Amino acid sequence: MPITEEIVQKDFEVEIQSRIDAERARLRAEAGLARMREFKKPVERTFTGPERDYVTILFGGLTWKHEEMIKAVFHGSGYLCENIPTPVVDDFQAGKEFGNNGQCNPTYFTVGNLVRHLQKLEQQGQTRQQIIDNYVFFTAGSCGPCRFGMYEAEYRFALQNAGFEGFRVLLFQQTDGIKAASGEPGLKFSVDFGMGMLNALNLGDVINELVYQVRPFEVNKGETDRVIRESVKTLTDTLRDRKRWHIMDAAPSWAKSHLEKNKKIAGISCTLGKIGHNLYGKEYVDALHTCRDSINAIEVDRFRVKPVIKITGEFWAQTTEGDGNFNMFAFLEKEGAQVLVEPIATWIAYMMFVAKEGAKARADAEAPYRDPKWYEVKKRLANDLKVLKKTGGLSAGSVMWNYFYHRTIKHMGDTAHHLIPQKELSRLAHPFYHQLARGGEGYMEVGKNVYYTVNHLCHMVLALKPFGCMPSTQSDGVQSRVVNKFKDMIFLPIETSGEGEVNAHSRVQMALAEAKSKARAEFDGVLQKTGRSLEELREYVDAHPYLKRALYKVPHHAGIAGTAAQFAWHVSDLMQKDRAYRPRTGAPIPIRRVA
Repeated sequence: MPITEEIVQKDFEVEIQSRIDAERARLRAEAGLARMREFKKPVERTFTGPERDYVTILFGGLTWKHEEMIKAVFHGSGYLCENIPTPVVDDFQAGKEFGNNGQCNPTYFTVGNLVRHLQKLEQQGQTRQQIIDNYVFFTAGSCGPCRFGMYEAEYRFALQNAGFEGFRVLLFQQTDGIKAASGEPGLKFSVDFGMGMLNALNLGDVINELVYQVRPFEVNKGETDRVIRESVKTLTDTLRDRKRWHIMDAAPSWAKSHLEKNKKIAGISCTLGKIGHNLYGKEYVDALHTCRDSINAIEVDRFRVKPVIKITGEFWAQTTEGDGNFNMFAFLEKEGAQVLVEPIATWIAYMMFVAKEGAKARADAEAPYRDPKWYEVKKRLANDLKVLKKTGGLSAGSVMWNYFYHRTIKHMGDTAHHLIPQKELSRLAHPFYHQLARGGEGYMEVGKNVYYTVNHLCHMVLALKPFGCMPSTQSDGVQSRVVNKFKDMIFLPIETSGEGEVNAHSRVQMALAEAKSKARAEFDGVLQKTGRSLEELREYVDAHPYLKRALYKVPHHAGIAGTAAQFAWHVSDLMQKDRAYRPRTGAPIPIRRVA
């Protein structure tokens, strides 16, 4: 057999690879790494269908509004479910005791929270084996330059150290945790379950914002919390108890025989019907309107001058409402501020946008045909089609996600903030932070800071983040340049941990003093420009009680951030247009002076 050039080349490559392997083995032996083995994730017992009747799903980490909604969807889908209480400092200490060193603040709080909850179950009389067999923990998984990607391993390590080895931790992204390796999966993502979760997240976001929008201005202290709890119960009862729609129940008798013969058409019809019923069903929409009317009945005084503080930062630190962020929301309200919270919906929109833009950026590298000529139409179309397959679904998903979220806002009074287009956030952040630089909130921390400042939607931006969080530290380095460019910006980053609450509150108070001054100057400026006194404005509002309703929509006036200033300008406009109105003093209504 003749020796060809190809055979010689192949033998040469084999020889080179064998020498490389031999040298690698020698170096490992010298370094004492000869027995090094690749890490393999431990095999975990799956959650299967037959266990649904006695296994309880545990979850936590969000606001109590979100968690009550999610629990209702689980219960309505036939699962046993409990939400773990909001983490406290003792949970942080337990996380440090049973977990690894060098973890971030959310890791210690959430891990310690789960461990202590299981310990409480044990104290109530259950054995450890019963707890391991009868409970699973459901949480999110991730990857990238953040310790969030190691949460799963950290949960298992801490549980093992606490004596609960074998306790199951299921991840959203973990295939075996959701779909059992064999047998029926324990957690099935049906249409009803998926649409229920969509409604739960959206309702949790909107209700959460309404709490912080209304409570600072309530006339009767404590009324907002009472009404919100009643509203949450109304919504959770609806999510849990509503009748599950099915095509065979809704179809007329003459159509049922045809549907039974054509399973494919029946399946598609049933799916579309379930989606429509979950989103537009009378029972669900009526519950939204009942809650809207209850919240709207709360009497508010919008003339209270309060600085608007926009919350940004790391996902968990900016969401939790307890010791994990130094109880910052309650502290801000106590200090006389109005808190503008961030919805979970923004994070989901961000993930879809980054996935789409990443696919576009990798298009040339992943194209089936490299650098096709202008006349190679088929190759160019093939390349474009591959990109479209990846980005088309994400684009459609983004449009639908925004629509469903804004639809929830509309049914709940239409006063909550709409989602900021991710493209706009990316554009504003681009001079400082690239949109594909991953980790934490990516470009959003910078983009939100610029967006809320230049559009006059807040007086101060407060970024809450874990101590030593790499993505947040990276963002803070960029924010120094952002603040230098926007001189009127008040930006304060606060690193959270299990200690240091007094110091953090002190720093916030100093920045808050400047924000309060800014809000007061803004309100006084509106009074000066409109030529009205506060007494005149209050007199008009007293004569028109609908202006005291909690969900009365005040139009946004460009260049004004504060609720009191916005409302004063709006009431002045109403007085100007209301020719039938006369003050009790009988004085004529002044003409607004031009600024």
